Amino acid sequence: MAEDITNETAQTVAAGQLRAFIERIERLEEEKQTIAEDIKEVYAEMKGVGFDTKAVRTIVRLRKKDQAERQEEEAMIELYKQALGMV
Repeated sequence: MAEDITNETAQTVAAGQLRAFIERIERLEEEKQTIAEDIKEVYAEMKGVGFDTKAVRTIVRLRKKDQAERQEEEAMIELYKQALGMV
């Protein structure tokens, strides 16, 4: 009987903990969606004043990388362009 109570308590605690984790994830997903919408609005605003948003997205992506990684990528692109007669 005591084992049944302990087992039931453990299941209740596990279910509560699981619910708490899931609710945290759901709140974070909502925040992520809000942030994504805010970013979309900034890009629309930039486009509205004449910036090339495709170029800006590339710059944002490149700024996430460290200098060595950027240089390696740029060297590889240059090599491929040369191989294809694009330069």
